[in-house]
This record gives sequence, C-alpha cells and structure tokens, in this order.
Amino acid sequence: MSSPDPRGNGLFGVYVHWPFCAAKCPYCDFNSHVHRGAFDEAAYVESYKQEIAYFARQAPGRTVQSIFFGGGTPSLMDPRSVAQILDTIGQHWNIAPKAEITLEANPTSVEADRFRGYRAAGVNRVSLGVQSLRDGPLAELGRRHSVEEAIGAVRLAQSIFPRSSFDLIYARPKQSLSDWEDELKEALWLAQGHISLYQLTIEMGTRYFDLWNAGKLKMPDEDLSADFYELTQDLTRDAGLPAYEISNHARPGQESIHNLIYWRYGEYAGIGPGAHGRLLIDGRRHATAIEKLPFDWQKKVSARGHGMTTDDILTWEEEGDELLVMGLRLREGIDPARFATLSGRKIDPRQIDELKRIGFVETLSNGHIRVTEKGWPVLDAVVADLAA
Repeated sequence: MSSPDPRGNGLFGVYVHWPFCAAKCPYCDFNSHVHRGAFDEAAYVESYKQEIAYFARQAPGRTVQSIFFGGGTPSLMDPRSVAQILDTIGQHWNIAPKAEITLEANPTSVEADRFRGYRAAGVNRVSLGVQSLRDGPLAELGRRHSVEEAIGAVRLAQSIFPRSSFDLIYARPKQSLSDWEDELKEALWLAQGHISLYQLTIEMGTRYFDLWNAGKLKMPDEDLSADFYELTQDLTRDAGLPAYEISNHARPGQESIHNLIYWRYGEYAGIGPGAHGRLLIDGRRHATAIEKLPFDWQKKVSARGHGMTTDDILTWEEEGDELLVMGLRLREGIDPARFATLSGRKIDPRQIDELKRIGFVETLSNGHIRVTEKGWPVLDAVVADLAA
C-alpha cells in the first residue's frame, strides 16, 4: 500500500531520467547531454536497477500510480531497457493495475517498431516534443524534425498507445498572435485527449539566454505575453481541452496522472542523473537530488548503490510553501486544511480576501482556494502573497 503517513495523500510515482539527447536545443535547461562514441546501454541500465532498489528500501510498501520516463530523450532507449526498468520497479514496489506509464519521445527518434517495442514493454502513454507546427520556428528552436515528421509521429503514437500528448512552445521571437492562432487551431485539430502549451521562457545557462542577454533575441513584452496566454485559454476551451493546469490542457479524464502527483504534492522517487524526488520517510519529507553528470552518476551508483547528492529534510514551512507553489497551478486549487496540516499554520484570511477583491483567487464550493484565469498570469505574485 502507499505511505500511511498523515503528511502524505496516498499518491506515489516514479520519475526515471534518461539524460542523453541527439542535440542540445538552445532554449533547454534540462539535464540533457549529447553523447558520441561507444556506449554500453545494458551496463548503464544496471545502474538504474540498483538505484531503484535503493530508493525502494528507503520508501517501502508504496503503490506506484505513475511512472514517467523523461529526459533528455528517452525514445533513444532500446525498448528492452525500458522493459527492464519497469520490471525492476515492479519487483520492488507494487504497480497499480491501471498505472499510467509515460515515455517522452522526439519525432526524430520515432519509428513504428520502436513504438511497438515500448508498448510491449508496458508503456501506455507517450508525450511527444513537437514544439512547433512550422518548419522555420522548428529550425530556430534547434529541433531536428520537420512538421511532416512531427505530424506523422503524433498520428503513429495515437494509433499504438491508449493515450498520447504533445508539446508546443509559443510566444516565440517574431511570432504574432495571428500566427499562433493558426498554429494552435491546427494543433487542436491534431490533438486527442491532451496537449501541453508552454510560453517560451529564457533560462540562464542556455544559448537563448546568451542571445537575449546580448540583445540579439527579442521576446514579447508583458502585455503581448498576456494576450498570447488569453488566446490560448480561449481556443483550448472552445476545442474541449480546457486548462487543468497553467500549461496543460485535457479532455476530462485525460489529465496526466504523473504530473498531478507533483501538483497535488504527492510522493515521487526520482531515479537517474539529475532527477529530483520527494519522499516521506519516518514522518519527514525528504527532498532528494541526483548527480547530474551521466557517467559520474554511474560511478556513484556502482560505488554505493545510488547517485544521490542531496537529501534535505524539509521544514513544515517549506512543505507548506511547496504545496502552494505546486497546487495553485491547478484549476482544482488547494485544500487550505491540508496546507494547515503540513505547515502548522493557516493561510492569512486577510490575504485571501484581498486577492479575492482584485479577482486573483476564488473559493470553490468544496472549500478549495484556486487562482482565477485573471490571476494565473501573475501566479508567482499570488503564491508569494498567500505564503506571506
């Protein structure tokens, strides 16, 4: 069974990070690495198996509701590697009968036999990194696939897996609202149950940050960014895929179970280079982080059974803050009673009243507090006010 700890909510997932990519995209700040040369994938997978066993000893008896292979580019993995990792998770934890098992894929690494191999291994959901349905922007974003390849990959995924999703990036340099409207309408026609739509953000350490910092990359101003966001909400709602989270849209029942575990502040084990986790151990919530460099990670696992570099025990206040940061991204909002249980204090009712007065939050019939569509574009400020 899942953790009976009163600080938990019975939600438990496993995140598996595959760090390798064919190329590094200029906007990406994820822990991804381009590896060239000989590579013993079978030996590398043994390290995942060891790390899974280690975390299962730290957090025994859990029922896994979701497994997510992220990256990097997990679709560069041999399907047999995926099968071995899933088998190992099943040996150490109980996997729920209807567990969601997602694998991220790039259209360039998609082929029918490989997809069928992942399906046979147990993957039942694929998330595709399409990013744009326009060839020019795809090239600017450093993507190695064409629009035709992307559409083919989406349709192939829809034919093989019970559930699928794909990502797009908008509010890109030089993109107009009318450009985005046309592109999003095409995407919504192509999508089935789920789509993720992210405004382009400039992250330190990326090629885009260097260009932006040098004045060579012009981003939309605050007003235009808000217009992009509003248009996105309107079009997705009209298409029957409303936002259930600030950047994620789904038909009812098609939401990502794995991401909901994060946003509902459940437990999750982070496996593989650069992965993060949140585990309840002896009544305390541990924030874990793993060595980022792929082969340094492998050496650490070989030496001690895990590659963990950080294992912080969160204070009650930190737990409450994380609940706000994660939960207020959701349309369902947060339960103030759970916040009080985790943080040991109540949200200041005066802050709630003030945010209600300016239309940024509302209280639902079940007592949950949620951020309104008006408040979502300034979510960080809303969270800061409620955490104060």
